[in-house]
Amino acid sequence: MSKPVTINIPHELGVAEAKRRIENGFEQLGAQIPGGLANVTKAWRDDVLDFSALVMGQNITGKLNVAANVVIVEIVLPGLLGMIAGKITGQVQKQGTLLLEKK
Repeated sequence: MSKPVTINIPHELGVAEAKRRIENGFEQLGAQIPGGLANVTKAWRDDVLDFSALVMGQNITGKLNVAANVVIVEIVLPGLLGMIAGKITGQVQKQGTLLLEKK
């Protein structure tokens, strides 16, 4: 059974800068997920980044929808990963906020 998770990460960067930072820091965000990300595929569709990855032997899918003042992260966590969704959500929220802080 899969568990969908949605995380809203507000920012003040605008779409172009947020996309640039996400592109440059995507692997950094993935490193915050227990077990890290492997076999990552990602593709931009306008302002949406679709991705899939292998985490702890399980395939996750998701997308990042970049808007002018928020990034909406949607991840589908299968099986055991759904049981630790709170931990994963917290880490992605924390690292995503750091990545998108205005500097």
